[in-house]
Amino acid sequence: MNLAVISFALGVLFLQTRAVLPSGALLLLPAAALMLPALRWRGPVVRLALLLGCFLIGVAWAGWRAEWRLADELGSTWEGQDVEVVGVVSGLPQDFDRGVRFEFVIEQRLTPGAVVPSRVQLAWYHGKQAAPAVAPGQRWQFTVRLKRPHGGANPGGFDYEAWLLERGIRATGYVRPGAATKVDDFVWRPATVVQALRATVRQNFARLLPAEHYPWQGILTALAVGDQKAVDSDLWVVFNRTGTIHLMSISGLHVTLVAGLVGGLVGFGWRRVPALALRCPAQRAALAGAVLAAFAYALLAGFGVPAQRTLYMLLVAAAALGSGRVVAPSRILALALLLVLIVDPWSPLAPGFWLSFGAVAALLYIGSAVLGTGDGWRQRLRGWGVVQWAATMASLPVLMLVFQQFPLVSPLANALAVPVISFIVTPLALLAALLPWAPLMLLAHGILDALMAFLFWCAAWPVWQAPAAPPWVAVGAAAGVALCLLPRAVPGKWLGLVLMVPAVFWPAQLPPPGEAWIDVLDVGQGQAVVIRTQAHAMVYDPGPRYNADADAGQRVLVPYLRWLGVRRLDKVLVTHGDADHAGGLASLLAAVPAERLLSSMAELEGDLCAAGQGWRWDGVDFRILHPAPQAYLQTTRRNSLSCVLAVDAGGRRMLLTGDIEAVDEVAMVERDAAALRADLLLVPHHGARGSSTPAFVAAVGAGEVIYSVGYRNRFGHPRADVVDRYAATQARQWRTDRDGALRIRMAPAGMTIDATRRQAARYWHGR
Repeated sequence: MNLAVISFALGVLFLQTRAVLPSGALLLLPAAALMLPALRWRGPVVRLALLLGCFLIGVAWAGWRAEWRLADELGSTWEGQDVEVVGVVSGLPQDFDRGVRFEFVIEQRLTPGAVVPSRVQLAWYHGKQAAPAVAPGQRWQFTVRLKRPHGGANPGGFDYEAWLLERGIRATGYVRPGAATKVDDFVWRPATVVQALRATVRQNFARLLPAEHYPWQGILTALAVGDQKAVDSDLWVVFNRTGTIHLMSISGLHVTLVAGLVGGLVGFGWRRVPALALRCPAQRAALAGAVLAAFAYALLAGFGVPAQRTLYMLLVAAAALGSGRVVAPSRILALALLLVLIVDPWSPLAPGFWLSFGAVAALLYIGSAVLGTGDGWRQRLRGWGVVQWAATMASLPVLMLVFQQFPLVSPLANALAVPVISFIVTPLALLAALLPWAPLMLLAHGILDALMAFLFWCAAWPVWQAPAAPPWVAVGAAAGVALCLLPRAVPGKWLGLVLMVPAVFWPAQLPPPGEAWIDVLDVGQGQAVVIRTQAHAMVYDPGPRYNADADAGQRVLVPYLRWLGVRRLDKVLVTHGDADHAGGLASLLAAVPAERLLSSMAELEGDLCAAGQGWRWDGVDFRILHPAPQAYLQTTRRNSLSCVLAVDAGGRRMLLTGDIEAVDEVAMVERDAAALRADLLLVPHHGARGSSTPAFVAAVGAGEVIYSVGYRNRFGHPRADVVDRYAATQARQWRTDRDGALRIRMAPAGMTIDATRRQAARYWHGR
């Protein structure tokens, strides 16, 4: 049975790696043909056919669910059009620096013929006005503009489109100014009642623990109602560096803790009432109480995917225990896995899925060693140490594969953080959610304050990093973990360490001498480029600032450099001071040390870029072509001071141009037109109308051009006339919004360009 579930799971996982959805109906026919012989015959061949049939059923099930969800889509002709809708606010609205963002369930489409999905995510911008009073359960009539789900596509990066698909959000957009009417203050439905309760709890925490005086208020809110946006972005860095990030959200551990606590209290009280004990065994009553408590906590936490997984596992375990039959723990875990995948076939896309099931599997794997430790305090301490060791080892392959890092201090940090958060802070936060009493909240905050001081100390410890390894390395590391967790008497345990070596020490892939590898990242409306030679690395623009709490340096550049295995930068070049080019600088420098900073911004430390500067790395030549040194005295226009860089490698040249405009292009052509000749051009100013003049385009003569632009950006970049201008030269045109990150290899053998959305296409991209 366990192997059948694993085969089904592999089928679901296989489907989530496809670029095109197969037909589920066609897959069910061979699956049935393979499984029918199992009804009458036995043997290894029949068993293999049965497993293959389960695999095909997994593919068919995940494919059918995907087709059903993708069918609820935004009509292509309605993208970017005004649509009048009526619906209900869902979930917890999230304030940001310019407005509020919330999920919206559409009930009516008032615009004739409009084809819009039933669940969308909206932003309501208020500018300098007071923030709109949006609350869960309110019914509004809006005029909205929507676009299909779209996110950055970068190797090893977060897939925002997959995240939206899993949550059933099939479009994003914004409320048009002056086109909103509140229809009802509250719509009475079970889901809206739960969301209103969550909003009330969040308001109570904010009222009794003002964030300006109590910095950990957001953590308590997250532990109580699952509002992770309440936690300051800088704190996630601390949790990530200490390996405690799983404790600061509603994880399986918290749901299990609440279920166990309530179940124990119900069982304790039930046994002391003879009439109740005679009517129903105390064990079953405790199980029912535990399941109900887990369900209530999962609802309070927003019924997020991690909470759902834990709830389903508890349901399976409770059903198995309540049946009175002896069920092997591995079978309980397999049934829970089956239920999770049936309800949410996209869950394998989340690292939390692998961490949750990996940790539980590891604990079941060493269960006998823990259960046999005895009742003394030394034995219990040893058992606790074994549990921590198993959980840490089980997480290592996932962390190295997904995040390319492993906090060395994680066992120490978790040894204190797990009991404090799980047994003290979380129960106090939940009690304060039910009884909003300031002393309770202050007690929880005080304990958390001491723990945070410890975690900040731990965050200063080094973090082991290694570049991204192939998936087979993680599989080998998982097998190594299984060997390492065997009892001490088992021979050959050392082979486990050998299997884990590739995941921990996987080497970075480096360009050969004389080659340059240049990656134009997909950062939305902005620009970020990583340039590497054999022994050097630099960043040309650190990307845009998205909002007060996020930028491309934090969300895209730093994870990508970690994915590559780049631990330090030889140079960071910031072309100019516009937020779409320089917004990620602070986050980048805070995470990755840089030897030298070069820019056109006098207010920054480092040197000013100027035409004539140049350097040579590993047989690759770099040369600054603009601005002229006297330009700093002649203009204060940021765009006109953009640093233009030429990279020569393998007999090829790439020109990176920042946001230069027509007047700057004319000056460069007049100064040295021959120096502009290039094979590949990063188009000036994202393809804006005031750039890419005919003379400049002709002087460059690039056969390949790249636009670094955001999907359906408000500037209309690249402009149609600019696109036509390059098309007239027969240049092949690339766009980060359409193609994702572009990986360029300049070598003596030739130049290649790979597009992420083509190399790693998924069926949900663009839909």
